[in-house]
Amino acid sequence: MKLKKTYLIIAILFSIVTILYSCTGQNNIYKTKIRIKQESNIYKNPKLDSKARVIYQDKKNNFWFSSKEKGVYKYDGKNLTLFTSGDGLGSYRFISVQEDNLGNLYFDTPEGVYKYDGVKFTTLPVVDINESENEWKSDPGDLWFRIGWDKSGPYRFDGENLYHLKFPKNKMEDEFYRKYPNASINPYAIYSIYEDSKGNIWFGTSNLGIYLFDGKDISWMYEKHLIETPEGGNFGIRSIAEDQDGNYWICNANYKYLLLPNKTVSDGLKSINYKRQVGIENVEKENLYFYSMQTDNNGDLLMFAKEYGLWLNNGKELIQFFIKDGKQNISPTSMYKDNQGVLWFGTDQYGIYRYNGNTFEKFKIK
Repeated sequence: MKLKKTYLIIAILFSIVTILYSCTGQNNIYKTKIRIKQESNIYKNPKLDSKARVIYQDKKNNFWFSSKEKGVYKYDGKNLTLFTSGDGLGSYRFISVQEDNLGNLYFDTPEGVYKYDGVKFTTLPVVDINESENEWKSDPGDLWFRIGWDKSGPYRFDGENLYHLKFPKNKMEDEFYRKYPNASINPYAIYSIYEDSKGNIWFGTSNLGIYLFDGKDISWMYEKHLIETPEGGNFGIRSIAEDQDGNYWICNANYKYLLLPNKTVSDGLKSINYKRQVGIENVEKENLYFYSMQTDNNGDLLMFAKEYGLWLNNGKELIQFFIKDGKQNISPTSMYKDNQGVLWFGTDQYGIYRYNGNTFEKFKIK
């Protein structure tokens, strides 16, 4: 099976609505920077926070676990180290972790991107907005960030500069503001970033559909049922995944999408050329919306839907199961596949679990 490169678009799943209170539309991320208490960087025998959500394994096979209350943990297989504001971190509200070709790590937060070079954390400066918003290009090794949930486009890091890009306006923007004239949220807010096997970068927004960047051109698609649930709630594009057959699944299993060549132009913005097909039929629980999706070692998609648990999508049916703590069902808040293909799950307060394809094991550091 060919592994798909997946950005850790970390759900902060149960709190994302409340986080949106900070969506003020400010272009300068440093205007909304939250001060955190300056802490000592000397910790003896720290204990891993049970609320650690963001999980990442670097090229040296060190594991990183981040907690919005404690900081960032590094586990090398023997020792656990905790990094805090005393080490240069200006925020603990972690969204994702990425690594460049030189082994530097980058921690995405609403307050900025923090680079760890193996010694210290530093903040990446953002190129002036007037110079960077149209720098839509892509080179091998580029990294993509969100820096929160209130921006009108992503941030691209080329190894030297961090550019804030701007999404081209689409026709649904005017309709959104007619419907919500006093909206405090940014409808272009990025809920998910996904890189497929072809190198295309997909951006799922809160209210205005999906943008696709193929390295040269930007295209767009919008289907109302992907944004809004049948009950009338707003879900946004929180999850995108490509299966082993090249089909794309977006938010739910009702449909799957095949990406086609020869994009057409509509209202000055290219439309994504795709074929929509029926996904999974006869689902026992209808209208399931998934916060995250990831392929397992069998090539099947593992999805989770908050209190409705985990679902295995083998292309023909959805199979439901749960992480168990005794008789209690545990809902994960994040999902990650490590270098060996093992799936990891962060939870809100029950610790971290690993899934070997058959059973869940609670992760413990002795």
